[in-house]
Amino acid sequence: MRTRITELLGVEFPLFAFSHCRDVVAAVTGAGGFGVLGAVAFSPEQLDRELSWIDERVGGRPYGVDVLIPGRIAEVAGDPRESLVEAIPDVHRDFVSHLFRKYGVPVSERTSGSSADEAGRRVTAEGASGLVDVALKHPIRLIASALGPPPAAMVEKARAAGVPVAALVGTVEHARRQVAAGADVIVAQGGEAGGHTGEISTMVLVPQVVDAVGVPVLAAGGIADGRQVAAALALGAEGVWCGSVWLTTEEAETPPALKRKLLAAGSLDTVRSRSRTGKPARQLRSAWTDEWDDGLESPGSLPMPLQMLLAEAAHTRITRAAESGNPGAQALSNYFVGQVVGQLNQIKPARQVLYDLLTTYATTLDRLTTINNS
Repeated sequence: MRTRITELLGVEFPLFAFSHCRDVVAAVTGAGGFGVLGAVAFSPEQLDRELSWIDERVGGRPYGVDVLIPGRIAEVAGDPRESLVEAIPDVHRDFVSHLFRKYGVPVSERTSGSSADEAGRRVTAEGASGLVDVALKHPIRLIASALGPPPAAMVEKARAAGVPVAALVGTVEHARRQVAAGADVIVAQGGEAGGHTGEISTMVLVPQVVDAVGVPVLAAGGIADGRQVAAALALGAEGVWCGSVWLTTEEAETPPALKRKLLAAGSLDTVRSRSRTGKPARQLRSAWTDEWDDGLESPGSLPMPLQMLLAEAAHTRITRAAESGNPGAQALSNYFVGQVVGQLNQIKPARQVLYDLLTTYATTLDRLTTINNS
């Protein structure tokens, strides 16, 4: 599998594994793919430790880092004198407490403290700069910007370090804007993908983006086996960017109860909702999304990063209760995942998932060759 992206990054297979789990990143990278560590959950110090751990295990093979830098966030996030946590309205806090009581989950104490504020500020350009600085001190081969054009400072630092910049997009207009901002690689992510997505499907989006930009394009959204890899390359992509498929691997950080819920879910069991981050993000439909999006008592989601702070604090408590067998917490529990969850029906090592992608890709090419020659 030789494409412009394999030549640019020095990777054996143009199969990218986005994960917040260092074990998944190391396993895929070690098997010849390209692991990408999602950095938003880490402080700069934590990220440094995670990347050092990966460095020790991948033997110099290429891998990357993804930072979350939204184009628009709540205004309070731009003022370092303001506490993000204290900016969360009481009506939204009260609604979370109401949900906990309704579903029998132990009521959480008030979210507060500098650590929560720090987490919120990591999704600003200023806050993410510390993560970028740490990442570029390690031998990464790609740094990706999600949700908005890569800031000029990020591009400048990456250029100085000789590291290509990738950017995720959901429309052709966004792709053009990202390239103008300095992106070297575009990840065209269809609306069926997990996490923050637009509304255009991968099948429609990828060829439009390929035709609109001159840089290598990776296809994302709805890719979990080699047939979909082959389809992405046929659309003009230079490789694929996968996220959901790693959530049910042996190495994934996904809690066991949530992993079982993902394995049992079908493709219709996901929804684009603002209830986790304040921006539309595809996730597993649950009582949490139903209550926030359609509940009569819902105050509506807050803008990013306020909703993210509120929701993640709540889900820490929900996950803990769900793992102890609390049925209400299990009903509320969810995570970011794409419609491809319907194909995820067993737990495998991440290395095996990569090899299965390659095997079914080769089988698909053989089938197409047979059709062509018949």
